[in-house]
Amino acid sequence: MADPVVLCLSRSGEATAHRIAAALGTQVHGREGRVDKADAFFPDALEHTRALFAARVPVVGVCAAGILIRAVAPMLNDKRLEPPVVSVPDDGSTVIPLLGGHRGANRLAKQIAEALDSHAAVTTAGDVALGIALDEPPAGWRLANPQDAKDFMARMLSGEGVRLTGECAGDSEWLDALPAENVVDLKACATTKPEMGGPKKLVFHPQTHILGVGCARHCAPEEVIALAEKALADANIAAGAIACVSSIDLKADEVAVNAVAAHFRVPARFFDAARLEAEAPRLANPSEVVFAEVGCHGVSEGAALASAGPDATLIVTKQKTANATVAIARAPEPITELKGRKRGRVSLIGIGPGKAEWRTPQASRLVAEAEELIGYGLYIDLLGPLAHGKPRHDFPLGGEEERCRFALERAGEGRDVAIICSGDAGIYAMGALVFELLDRGDLSDAASRVEVNSAPGVSALQGAAAKAGAPLGHDFCAISLSDLLTPREDIVRRIKAAAEGDFVIAFYNPVSKRRRTLLAEARDMLLAHRPADTPVLLASSLGRPEEKLVYRDLAKLEVDEVDMLTVVLIGSSQSRVTAAGQMYTPRGYAKKMGVAQ
Repeated sequence: MADPVVLCLSRSGEATAHRIAAALGTQVHGREGRVDKADAFFPDALEHTRALFAARVPVVGVCAAGILIRAVAPMLNDKRLEPPVVSVPDDGSTVIPLLGGHRGANRLAKQIAEALDSHAAVTTAGDVALGIALDEPPAGWRLANPQDAKDFMARMLSGEGVRLTGECAGDSEWLDALPAENVVDLKACATTKPEMGGPKKLVFHPQTHILGVGCARHCAPEEVIALAEKALADANIAAGAIACVSSIDLKADEVAVNAVAAHFRVPARFFDAARLEAEAPRLANPSEVVFAEVGCHGVSEGAALASAGPDATLIVTKQKTANATVAIARAPEPITELKGRKRGRVSLIGIGPGKAEWRTPQASRLVAEAEELIGYGLYIDLLGPLAHGKPRHDFPLGGEEERCRFALERAGEGRDVAIICSGDAGIYAMGALVFELLDRGDLSDAASRVEVNSAPGVSALQGAAAKAGAPLGHDFCAISLSDLLTPREDIVRRIKAAAEGDFVIAFYNPVSKRRRTLLAEARDMLLAHRPADTPVLLASSLGRPEEKLVYRDLAKLEVDEVDMLTVVLIGSSQSRVTAAGQMYTPRGYAKKMGVAQ
């Protein structure tokens, strides 16, 4: 989960906000004109709160609780995914977890209350009555049957005591708060072994084990998962006792390795060959063949031991199939800090035109999760406070390949980086270039193994179409008029084909300082195939304060009223503009229904 953000809406709450931020090691976002000192400023409290909430950023609002409630109420949907929301009055006299009590809000409220020497108004029944939330174990522990926690705690609140069982009961001090009187049939079992839970029995596993994995390239995920499941079963170890899956860094992009981690719902961590070779004295099955191939004497055993730490024990030695190996190491204590390198991630994020309400929640979430932001400086600036405090790497226009290569190499070091694009990252933006660089094979080995995912954004043609009405109601295409990367003759051929096909056309990059003639040529080519009064929309700076929308007839389209920030949307022969000034392209429903046009 992302770090919390402290919101401050007035000068009377500034001191409290900064005390909270100092205690949490996080930022203060302040309301413009009403707060003197903040790490970042925002103009609208409701909109900014919604943007943070959509990005799953925990929110601590130094303000009236009602403001936060009004902000997030329309967005409430799934409490398992929603971030904590905490309200603190300006004087810091009490701390109220409004949402996400069992997802960190109660802990956050207590931490803030301690820093302010005030009171945490926790209302979650289990916390109030018992001082413990059984459905949210502390780091290093996992509840095997969370679906049973609600009924279990309800019986506790009715007065029933709990019998603590399992071989790890003595190592679970956090369960000591459970009531031990009036025990009927409720049990809390702390164990590394597989146990069947139920409404009267909660099973808690200390995550003391590491699953080391090695496999051949393109090994079937099912083969590795089956091998891992068998190794756990043979050793009588519960899947919930696994803290992470570990392997050699050469396997960071291996589908099977990542599938095993996903199967057990734990992170994956990776080590280079030198680090794994340091574990050679502790290996049960060192192999010269493996050393000759990857530079260490064992992958699965070495990775399990490296990840579990110097005091770990190898309790399941290398088990293998034709294409995979697994081993399991056990640490003496639950593992709360994972060793090894994450698989790096590049998130291709389209932020639309830059307007926060046009940015998808997924895009906002990936920005919040990213450790670094990379992109053209203007696009990062358009993120506003959401980007504040994150390391950023600004690149000029024209430095696209350098920008993408840099992002991939940073991710190759185990970082989570985001490439910020306007519109949609896959439409005339950085998406295609990232995949092209990966396909070329001239990156570092680590960079070539990173994860890449894309968050769709509102493209310029979509934004323009929405403002106009429904001009994309029938077949359409997009053509870039920039000849920097595409030969001019190819562009002309595509314009002619689109003209003959009677497509609605969105022209991207219609002009530049040196390129002024191609748009006029396109107009003339289109006039040979569609009426002179075909509607044309010139949409500039969409979603920004300087937004401008102008309609023209195709015959009257002039190059001088178009700039680099304009999308030129040219209708088909069927496109129309209503008396109210809305442009649309019919799909033929009138003809289908026999209505005269």
